[in-house]
Amino acid sequence: QVQLVESGGGLVQPGGSLRLSCVASGSIFRIFAMGWYRQTPGKQRELVAQITPPGSTVYADSVKGRFTISRDNAKNMVSLQMNSLKPEDTAEYYCRHLLAESPSRVPTEYWGQGTQVIVSS
Repeated sequence: QVQLVESGGGLVQPGGSLRLSCVASGSIFRIFAMGWYRQTPGKQRELVAQITPPGSTVYADSVKGRFTISRDNAKNMVSLQMNSLKPEDTAEYYCRHLLAESPSRVPTEYWGQGTQVIVSS
């Protein structure tokens, strides 16, 4: 069984920075993509940023130039550096890995438990 554990959320003032990290453990053969999503009450979960093992990245328009996603393939870890945070970045942040547990298994998505980010003065 694969588990994703997130860390790094918290309360920060507008303009501040936070770094989120997510480590996957368990039976992992290959990771196809790692990413961060966020969700606020009453809204759908939305993609914030995604990275594939070769290093290709995708960002939501609202975070381009402020957030940076990175990965450590050896540790099955993905991080999100969030700078110049705004109140509208307040949300529950979830990491997601798309991975295969063995060569015979189809890729499956796994989610972390979520970590709260609050941007407020």
